[in-house]
Amino acid sequence: MIKNFYCLGLMSGTSMDGIDGSIIYSNGIDNFEVIENFYYKYDNNFNNKLSDLRNKIINYKDLKYHQNDLNTLEREITILHAEFADKILKNSNNEINLIGFHGHTIYHNPEEKISKQLGDGRLLSQLLKKKIVYNFRENDIKNNGNGAPLAPVYHSVIAKKIKRNNVIFLNIGGITNETYIDEKFKFSAKDLGPGNCLIDLWIRQKTKKKYDKDGLIARSGKVNKILLDQSLDTYFNNEINSKRSYDINDFDISSFRGLNLEDGAATITEYTTEIIVNKISSKNIITCGGGRKNNYLVERLENKINKKITNIDDFKIDGDFVESQAFAYLAIRSFLKLPISFPTTTGCSKDLIGGTII
Repeated sequence: MIKNFYCLGLMSGTSMDGIDGSIIYSNGIDNFEVIENFYYKYDNNFNNKLSDLRNKIINYKDLKYHQNDLNTLEREITILHAEFADKILKNSNNEINLIGFHGHTIYHNPEEKISKQLGDGRLLSQLLKKKIVYNFRENDIKNNGNGAPLAPVYHSVIAKKIKRNNVIFLNIGGITNETYIDEKFKFSAKDLGPGNCLIDLWIRQKTKKKYDKDGLIARSGKVNKILLDQSLDTYFNNEINSKRSYDINDFDISSFRGLNLEDGAATITEYTTEIIVNKISSKNIITCGGGRKNNYLVERLENKINKKITNIDDFKIDGDFVESQAFAYLAIRSFLKLPISFPTTTGCSKDLIGGTII
């Protein structure tokens, strides 16, 4: 008999706004049930601290230069996860068997075989007295993989549950990635380019806001066609290896710096949209991730593909928590020594197990 596990997945995303938590009940293979989702919001002080340090890590040398600050912040973010998880565990009606702990990606460059997530699995295990699965990306990168995206194997079981194939799960986070589910429910995946990262960066530089809510600022602006075309030409002519996964620092907005707030937001949103549309594998799209809430971005995508886009929430799945659910699911697979990355998703040499269990 195949055993099911209750697992709590914890995810701190590129938006740096807080921690997503999800309890799922699953055998890590062909079924899952979402028990409950939770959210912990970082206060402004910690958000700014995380954002400031993230902006200083441009290359691998910066990891060494800022090592002391990184160690301090890693301990702090781990303790925040522990306090958040402790409340969840105390109020849960179920005995949680495992915790999947993603941490916060501070630097990601698969060509250098580095993917650094802030999060101390050993400390979290000591504080919570639970089995922790973390460090999900390392084994993949060691075996010539990109270390991302890792959620596709979870997307595949969602696809089977909602009975949708020949479709793309378009995850618009800081970076946009896709999982393509074919007619036989086989899956493949890749990073496409920027998602929210450039729009968020522009808004943070120009205002006291963290992001462009509903895309209202971009909607009120006018796209600068000259700058847009020049930037897209530069991007596609000098494109990074299209098979690698991306870090938010792989992209910049310096070419738009002369624009006002609204026109810059509109032009950067259009720039992001053009890159996504140029790389998607299908026009049958289900959106998830925070970017699905940017109504203007989604409208621009729909306009360019001339097709209505489906929101994952339409299937009664909360799109804010797909990744935290995914890392709970991956933790179960790691514990069972089942592969979590595949040649068709990360480009690794073979199906690979991953994660460190404490």
